[in-house]
Amino acid sequence: RTQVPGRAAGSRASALGGFGGFPPIRHFPLSTLQVLGLLTWALIADTTYYLHAAYGWVMFVAIFFWILTVIFLVIYLLQLHLKFHIVPWPLVLLIFNATATVLYITAFVTCSAAIKPTSWRQWDYNRRAAAAFFACLVMVAYGASTFFSFCAWRGLGSNAATSQVTNRA
Repeated sequence: RTQVPGRAAGSRASALGGFGGFPPIRHFPLSTLQVLGLLTWALIADTTYYLHAAYGWVMFVAIFFWILTVIFLVIYLLQLHLKFHIVPWPLVLLIFNATATVLYITAFVTCSAAIKPTSWRQWDYNRRAAAAFFACLVMVAYGASTFFSFCAWRGLGSNAATSQVTNRA
């Protein structure tokens, strides 16, 4: 196994530009997911969501993953992921993003299906429609983050033959 100069043998920094297995900054930063998730649950919270059980699920998914994304952002900003080498960060992020994607798909479908254009409060309809739109954006963003997390988890995409080649002059 060859070693890149200046990098420890056990380092988990990916060649995609991530830090310790975290996706690169240029790929859907966690702060983008925070803003879109915040918009989703803030728009739902400003309606009479408690009268409809479907919006309770959307609120749960939006707030739960918003809080977890805040936690991952704090871990990333404080570089705590570099201190916990035992945790397989690329795999943790892959599982987190994949779970968030699947649950946001259900939240988006639920939110979209529960919108009634004949609601007695027009502003509830507008906010719920906007929340469904932002839930779709969050779903797509988490899906893209899942892809990039998968790429970081898999590595550069090299196979066993190319990873064993050493340049001997």
